[in-house]
Amino acid sequence: QVQLVESGGGLVQAGGSLLLSCGVSVSISNFDVMGYYRQAPGKERELAAVIIDNYRPQYADSVAGRFAISRDYSKNIVYLQMNTVAPEDTAVYYCKVSDGLGNEYWGQGTQVTVSS
Repeated sequence: QVQLVESGGGLVQAGGSLLLSCGVSVSISNFDVMGYYRQAPGKERELAAVIIDNYRPQYADSVAGRFAISRDYSKNIVYLQMNTVAPEDTAVYYCKVSDGLGNEYWGQGTQVTVSS
């Protein structure tokens, strides 16, 4: 059973920073796609950042240049560094990993609230 546990969410002022962590219960080397999605109130879930294999990370236009996704294979953690946050970044952030067999696993989500 693969489990993902996210942490690091909370309340932050606009212009501040936040580091989200996604701990995975198995080796993340099993997964070729790792990403963070977010869902704002009343909106659909959207992709914020993703790493595919060893390619350069990809970002939604709305977060490019401010967010950075990374991974630590020794700790089995996927990170999302959020810088220069804005009120429109307020959302529940979800971590997802998927393998080459069509299996995908989601975290429970962590709330990020940015105050103006």
